[in-house]
Amino acid sequence: MKKTIENLTLVAWLTSLVATLGSLYFSEIRLYEPCTLCWYQRIVMYPLVLILAIGVIRKETSASFYAAILSFIGFCLSAYHYSIQKLSFFSQVAPSCGRVPCTGQYINWFGFVTIPFLALIAFSIILVCSLLVLRKSREDQIS
Repeated sequence: MKKTIENLTLVAWLTSLVATLGSLYFSEIRLYEPCTLCWYQRIVMYPLVLILAIGVIRKETSASFYAAILSFIGFCLSAYHYSIQKLSFFSQVAPSCGRVPCTGQYINWFGFVTIPFLALIAFSIILVCSLLVLRKSREDQIS
């Protein structure tokens, strides 16, 4: 059971690392300027790399509690951002986001994969892994 917890924490950390490096790639190498909602998603994602790294190194399941909270917030932000990009109802009432509109799509792979979609997938993976770690660690305490 301990190995499962360690592996899930590692998967969550690797996901946060890839998402962070991906966002830096899009902004620093491809020179895509992030919109306001993208910045909020970054504010939630970047600390996850450190929190989950500490959890992996120290083998502490408490990191998953904080990761679950942050990833849930990021999930909600990403889901909203993706909705205003892809659903006409949301895009018509979308607030102005600043210099870069939040409805803009720098990438649109296969007609549905945008940057907020990638963030949504990453937050989902981290959230599921964190919740599984919390559940399995609770089961270990009971037995």
